[in-house]
Amino acid sequence: MKIRIGYGLGTSSTTTDANRFGELVDNLERLRFDSLWLSERVNGPALDPVVGMTFAIARTERLKVGASVMVLPGRNPVLLAKTMASLDQLSNGRLLPAFGLGIANAAEHQAFGVERKERAAWFNEAMPLLHRLWSEDSVTHHGERFHLDDARVNPKPVQKPFEVWMGGAAPLELRRVGRYSDGWLPSFSTPDDVAEGIATVNQHASDAGREIDPEHFGVLVGYTNGEIPDRLVEFAKKRKPDRDVREVIATRENLSERLEAFTEVGASKFVIVPLEEPTDWTSELEDMAERVLHLEN
Repeated sequence: MKIRIGYGLGTSSTTTDANRFGELVDNLERLRFDSLWLSERVNGPALDPVVGMTFAIARTERLKVGASVMVLPGRNPVLLAKTMASLDQLSNGRLLPAFGLGIANAAEHQAFGVERKERAAWFNEAMPLLHRLWSEDSVTHHGERFHLDDARVNPKPVQKPFEVWMGGAAPLELRRVGRYSDGWLPSFSTPDDVAEGIATVNQHASDAGREIDPEHFGVLVGYTNGEIPDRLVEFAKKRKPDRDVREVIATRENLSERLEAFTEVGASKFVIVPLEEPTDWTSELEDMAERVLHLEN
């Protein structure tokens, strides 16, 4: 099982100017982190993930890039397929596409033009279309939301197949992962949560006549510097009200131990996210590399 460790920025990231973001990207490449993951929140301060991923691709040679996660409902699947395929071409196969429904927030729904109750149906029609557009020369489709005749997307992605990751841990989300995804990356989870989730996802995949690569299960792990701030305690309680916050948020000191616990239940791909961004990315990433990259093999 190949252990790979990437680094992510949250939806509240303020690393947005070229010099500071460039410092982050350059150090991830230099220190040989596996990947950079950017969150999407239209009404938040963080960079747009497509713009950020393009910037990172242009100044690196080996670093992979992904979004954790991009909102699918509200996006035209043909235009999105073209954008993702183009990024994969320009990066020589370093793009990690990842999609979700988006958060339950009226301002975000307004931005994407999709009502909350319509998001799942939109996703379920658009996701298979993306796979077809990336793999077939011509796509004709007449569904409830999309009507395509001889739609074509070129160039095709370098990666074949072009594998899509998803997050989420609710029962319907796990079902969707099993039916449509090629990898699972949940957040605010315990090792027991991940073990149960892997079994559930595999069962849903089997029911749909699919199989997910056993090395395509991972975890997004947020970490803090020592004590967890009150604002993060409240945020974590909203996400996982039945869990002790210390079970779903790591600290700098126990991060390596936490990742090892996840590997024991079958996870092998990780994204570590600072819940409090540092003033100096170079020293932060050098410290993180020393703490966790020895786990890779």
